[in-house]
Amino acid sequence: MKQFFGMSHSGNLKEAVQGLHNPQFIMLLSNSVQFEDHVKTLEKLFPGVPSIGCIGMSYQTRIVEAGVGVIAFTDGVTAAANVLEQASTMPVKYIQRLERDMQAVGGSNRDTVCIDFCAGNDACVLTTVNTVLRKQGISLVGGTGDQGKVSANGRVYEDAVAYGLVRNQNGRVKTYKENIYHQLGNYRFIASNTDRANYILGSLNGRPAKQVYQSILHVTDQEILTRTFQNPFGKINGDDTCIISIKEVKGNALACFRQVNDSDVLILLELGDYKAITQNTIRQICQDFPRRSAVFSVNCLFRYKLFSEHGYMQNYLQEMAGLGAHAGFVGYGEHYNNRFVNQSMTCVVFE
Repeated sequence: MKQFFGMSHSGNLKEAVQGLHNPQFIMLLSNSVQFEDHVKTLEKLFPGVPSIGCIGMSYQTRIVEAGVGVIAFTDGVTAAANVLEQASTMPVKYIQRLERDMQAVGGSNRDTVCIDFCAGNDACVLTTVNTVLRKQGISLVGGTGDQGKVSANGRVYEDAVAYGLVRNQNGRVKTYKENIYHQLGNYRFIASNTDRANYILGSLNGRPAKQVYQSILHVTDQEILTRTFQNPFGKINGDDTCIISIKEVKGNALACFRQVNDSDVLILLELGDYKAITQNTIRQICQDFPRRSAVFSVNCLFRYKLFSEHGYMQNYLQEMAGLGAHAGFVGYGEHYNNRFVNQSMTCVVFE
């Protein structure tokens, strides 16, 4: 298979797809103003080709912050695209769509991956999707787009998750998750007074969450929102840690970008040597896949901001380009199998 990346900083979709021939699966990353027009135009340009899209930044060796980016797979994939609607209330109502697409695409955990763009309620959506994917052991990589809109096969949807099932006809696939944080000290918290619907973290070990965070890190209310780049929370999930970013201060509580439940066990994290961690990820991918056709990744908006502030974003993209055909998008939350995480990078590698 081959991966195509095209872009236009001015939002000219025809310019972005110049050189794309006979695509078998397309991902559209657009801006909020032109998204709906881009979705319709893409379908006219490539009628019947499975496609998904969302509003967000894309990248290859540089970032497309506005404009439009197109990532497509050609020459050796079997794909299907669709949506699960009513993501905020009842995505399971549409689960037969995914089941039918799984049968049509065929494949196994060795050669097939699910890529998704979500409009919200990620944790519930991922649990629903995983009920089907886990039967075949198929992995998932994806993320959340902006403005609560996604697209599939030429139509725009709100309150939905768009997904693409992609089978590599010429080799394996494998997913990865990169965490650039590690535990700070021995702090261990039990969450309480949470509001699941609004992602509110009220208390930690019985004390107001904001006060606990401030007392450990000695930061003001205003500094909390930038300090989360260096010190997010982490939720223990077996032998893994899911990163939880702080969105805003709500009185003495903290609003997060990911759901926290009463009795969840949390730890405090600190930023590690992200340059060394990136190199380790690249080495691991090269070891697992001496020959690579494509790498599609999702980087968190907060990672993009952190890397940009440290003057590393461009270097990061150049280093990832060393893997070969690497492209992806900047998400508002990252998906890895049935997990919704923050401040992470997830990716799928095609042999």
